[in-house]
Amino acid sequence: MNRTRIIFGAIVGIALLIVGISLAIRASNPQSPDVGLTVDKPASVTVRIMVALPVEPWVRNAADAFNKGNNTVDGVPVKVDIVAMDGLTALSHWDRNDYGALPADADPATLSAADRAKLEEFPTAWIPDSRYLVELANASYKEKLGRDVFLTDGEYRARPIAISLFVWGLYDSRSQVLEKKFGAIDWSTIHDAATAKGGWPELGGDPKWGYFKLVVPNPSKNVGGLAAMIAMAGEYYNRTDITVEDITKPEFQAWLGQLMGAVTDFSSASAYTSEDFALFGYSVGDGGQLLESDLLQNMQGILTRWADPLNIYYPKYVTWFDFPFTVWVGPETSALKKNAALAFERFLLSEDQQKAALVYGLRPANSNIAVDATPDSLFIKWKDRGVQPVVPRTTAMRSPDRDALLTLLRWFDLNVAKR
Repeated sequence: MNRTRIIFGAIVGIALLIVGISLAIRASNPQSPDVGLTVDKPASVTVRIMVALPVEPWVRNAADAFNKGNNTVDGVPVKVDIVAMDGLTALSHWDRNDYGALPADADPATLSAADRAKLEEFPTAWIPDSRYLVELANASYKEKLGRDVFLTDGEYRARPIAISLFVWGLYDSRSQVLEKKFGAIDWSTIHDAATAKGGWPELGGDPKWGYFKLVVPNPSKNVGGLAAMIAMAGEYYNRTDITVEDITKPEFQAWLGQLMGAVTDFSSASAYTSEDFALFGYSVGDGGQLLESDLLQNMQGILTRWADPLNIYYPKYVTWFDFPFTVWVGPETSALKKNAALAFERFLLSEDQQKAALVYGLRPANSNIAVDATPDSLFIKWKDRGVQPVVPRTTAMRSPDRDALLTLLRWFDLNVAKR
C-alpha cells in the first residue's frame, strides 16, 4: 500500500514539475506561439459579401451605415464590402470553384504567402435570392470536399434577412379586360390570353393592343424566370411540388411552350424586367409574374411615364425569395471574418434596418416588423394597387431539387432561348 502511495506521489510531483517549467518558459518568452490558444489579430478585417440583385440596394446602404458605425469584433475594426451578383451567376461560380476553395486534404497552416493572399478575396458570406441556391451550392461542394460549407443549423446557419413574393403585375387597362373575360388572374387566364388567335379583340380589348404579350424574367439570367416556371407547373398540376417526371411530360411541355411563346423577347430583356416596364412601357409587355419588391420599386416610374398603373395580383401557388444570409464555414476564411459577418447579419436584422427594407418593397424577416411599420413603406404607398400586407402560404411552392431545376433550364435552352 505504501509503495502505491509513493508511486502516485511521484507521478503527481513530476506533473507539477512539468507545469512549473512550462509556466517559467512562458514568463521568460511571452511571445512564444501557442497555436491552440492565441490568434494574431489584424489591424482591421474586411468581410466580402456577395449579394443578390433584388436586395443589393438595401444591403449596400446598410453596409455604408455599418461601416460608418466604427463596429468591431474582438476589438478589431470591421469593414463590409458588398459585391452585387445574380444568384444563378454566383451559383455557377461556386460550381466551378472559381473562388479557390482548398482541397479536402489541404492544411491552411502550410499555405504560402501568395496562396494566403488569394484567400483574402474569398467570399465570407453570400446572400442569394433563395435558400434552394444555398442547398445546391452546398451539395456540389459536399461532393467535392466531403463536408458541408454552408450550414442549415447552428450559429452560422443560413438565415433569411428579407422576403419578396412573385406576383402578377398587369397594366390596369389590360387587367380590367382579362378580369371581365375570365374572372381571376392566374396562369390559366394568362395561357388563354396568350393563345387567343384573334389577339386582344377576341378578349374584348383594344385592337391597337395587338396580341397579349407576357413578361417573365429570362431564366438564363435570373432565377426569377425559374421561379415563374415553377409557379406555372404548380398551377398546371394543382400541387406544390414538381419533379423531373412532371417537367418532361409532353402535355405539360406543350402548355408551357404556349405560355413562354407569348414573351416578346427574352434576349433583350434585363435580369429584372419591372425596370423595363418603367422605361419602355407597353412595348415590353402587357403584364407578367415578377418579384413584388421589383414591381413596387418601379411603380412610380411606370405611372409617371405611361399614366397606366400596374395592378398587383397574388397567385394561388406562391413562390418567393427569402434571401438567406449564408456564412462560408470552410477554413478559407478566418473565425474573425466569420464572426464579423455575423455581426453584419445581426445589423441587417435589427429593427431599424428591417424598417429600412420596407422602403425598397421588401417584406421584413423580423416578425416584429409589420409592412406598414414606417410611413415610407412602399406597401403603404401602393396599397391601392392591390398590395396585400399578409399573404397566406397554404399553397406555397416547395423548392425543387437540383435535377428538376436543371431540367427546366435545359427545356428553356432547347425550346425558347434559341428560337
